Amino acid sequence: MALSTLYPTNTVMELTLTDSTTIKGLIYCTDEISQSIVIQRSLVHTTLSSEIMVVHVASIKTSKKIDLPSSNEGEESNPRSSEDNIKKYGVANIEEIKNQKPMNVSRRALEERERRALRLAEESFSHVNQKATPLGQKIFDKLLKACNEVSWNEQSILVLNHIRVDPPYAPENCILIDKSGGLDEHSLERVKKIVGVANGV
Repeated sequence: MALSTLYPTNTVMELTLTDSTTIKGLIYCTDEISQSIVIQRSLVHTTLSSEIMVVHVASIKTSKKIDLPSSNEGEESNPRSSEDNIKKYGVANIEEIKNQKPMNVSRRALEERERRALRLAEESFSHVNQKATPLGQKIFDKLLKACNEVSWNEQSILVLNHIRVDPPYAPENCILIDKSGGLDEHSLERVKKIVGVANGV
């Protein structure tokens, strides 16, 4: 059976581990691949509002769902304090949990996010030049952040396809190779300044 069925998200549960430790808290999410459950527990007497615990399914001996009190059980007329709720349920604001609506997550949206993440990862890898020196890679990253359109040409760095920075990547190694794109000596000086700062000049 799927973990998401055994341990539904936004459900308050009590887990007893194989070492007899008891954990109460809100099931935040589950991961089928690692066979893990992520539990959110509220904290008291600390600047943190909650903590996150990751529990492997193999370490769980028993589990049970904790039913939260309904409003007609006297909770409104005699509300529990956050500390009382944490002791009994593992969470502070039980009303907020009861009013949470299930997330509407579509498979298409998840697949699109995955494709975008892969695109970004591939783009990041394309910015790494295994043949460049650490200083060259550092300057490339600085120029990429400042100018956005930067690429490698062997071990030289091309900025906007009009300025080339050759090894050993000093300001004097910056050359304006094409003025047709509207770049001028001012643009070259800007690139030289970025390269100089990266070199500690």
